[in-house]
Amino acid sequence: MSRQAAPKANGTAVRSAKVLLRKRLSIGWRVAACWLLSTTLAAAQTRLATVTRVSDGDTLWVRMEDDGSRRKLRLVGIDAPELCQPHGGEAREALAALVLGRQVEIESRYDDVYGRALSQIKQDGRDVARWLVAHGHAWSPGFRWHPGRYAQEQQQAQSRRAGLWAAPDEPTAPREFRQRHGPCP
Repeated sequence: MSRQAAPKANGTAVRSAKVLLRKRLSIGWRVAACWLLSTTLAAAQTRLATVTRVSDGDTLWVRMEDDGSRRKLRLVGIDAPELCQPHGGEAREALAALVLGRQVEIESRYDDVYGRALSQIKQDGRDVARWLVAHGHAWSPGFRWHPGRYAQEQQQAQSRRAGLWAAPDEPTAPREFRQRHGPCP
């Protein structure tokens, strides 16, 4: 009798733990946990491509050199202003000036929920995302215990009042902007 009761109690405990995790971990944290897990498990692919279009300050289109396929990429580790928010157009122009029409080296490990390959992109050996944050065109969003991949560059851009940090008012992070106003039309 006790043997039958133990599995039932154990199953209840497991279900309770799952419910607790769902309550405690918002969607963003679950995505972050999956991202951290996938970066350690997935093998990176490094490929060459030519940038054909820049959508905004952290999203671009490329034509792969090896097979000619076209791919939409998102720079990993940064969040640039939305096009309809202050400095959004400037961020897109900065990225375009840096990479549009040029050959880049792409290291991708996984795709996001929108089908974009989350990628580290280098142009002439320069980390494009690092450059954008260092020049004040993007944020380096962190997680609860991690300050973000480019936190030092962001701090330096803030202290120099570079790019979006030159505004007299504190700029609104893109994530907060999307929560308040929704996506740009």
